[in-house]
Amino acid sequence: MFAITAARISFDDPLSGLEAGERPDPEPREGWTTVRVRAASLNHHDLWSLRGIALGQDKLPMILGGDAAGIDEDGNEVIVHGVVTEPAEPGRSPRFSLLSEIHDGTLAEKVLVPRENLLPKPPELSFEEAACLPTAWLTAYSMLFGKTDLRPGSTVLVQGAGGGVSAALIALATRVGHRVYVTSRSEDKRARALELGAYAAVSSGERLPERVDAVFDSVGQATWKHSVRSLKPGGAIITCGATSGDASPAELTRVFFLQLRVLGSTMGTKEELAALTEMCVRTGLRPRIDRVLPLKDAHEAFRVMAAGEHFGKIVLVP
Repeated sequence: MFAITAARISFDDPLSGLEAGERPDPEPREGWTTVRVRAASLNHHDLWSLRGIALGQDKLPMILGGDAAGIDEDGNEVIVHGVVTEPAEPGRSPRFSLLSEIHDGTLAEKVLVPRENLLPKPPELSFEEAACLPTAWLTAYSMLFGKTDLRPGSTVLVQGAGGGVSAALIALATRVGHRVYVTSRSEDKRARALELGAYAAVSSGERLPERVDAVFDSVGQATWKHSVRSLKPGGAIITCGATSGDASPAELTRVFFLQLRVLGSTMGTKEELAALTEMCVRTGLRPRIDRVLPLKDAHEAFRVMAAGEHFGKIVLVP
């Protein structure tokens, strides 16, 4: 089968480790099933793997990708939940991994996944739309509805408009009635955020006209100080990543004096993915797709993501 593989790791030149070519078909495994991939979407996790942050040398070569929608062995249209439960070691709780960390990922014509990781794909969603849900949109859904105590009409800030998680947060938060502020260095991305329903979009680091109840931050170092200083007393920062590096300093004086909360969030459960899918069907909400490219053009897709030239999701189709 044709697949996109991390063959080498380079922190400074991650795309140099990307290879496209033939790989062996998945081997049958008890409790697992093969899905013929119809669409897969990119995430920054794929880039971090090539940099050696989410993937070790001992796991190479590894097929990249954590998101997919396709056809299972029984001919059903399915969405793949990319969180895999690893067997528990004696005296320890079960561990979790994402597809492409221990097990080959979804940037291929076929992917082997646990049967329990499959959800029915509703006919209302295209394969390309469904493939955007399991990581970026699921992460946003879990951050917004699973980690906060916000009520409709709350004020929120989404740091760094443009990426898949940010676009999903804007769309989901506005749909339930929040007043959404967005930041970006790009005037074009600020304009697109307004098209998605954001209340206002400002330059990165610019002071907001009001303090907010919650900040959603996946940027880290470049935005952390602004995130902390944008919160009302008792407000919360929900973080799911640090694309610009770890936050330092942590602004601890402000955190404890204003009784702020810092909440971490990673991916989401299969049940949350099912609820998100249902929400999309019932409301007509759909992921913002920046572009759809053939799988063979994965290098260009990775280049666009690394350069931050996209707004929304980049989808690859075999």
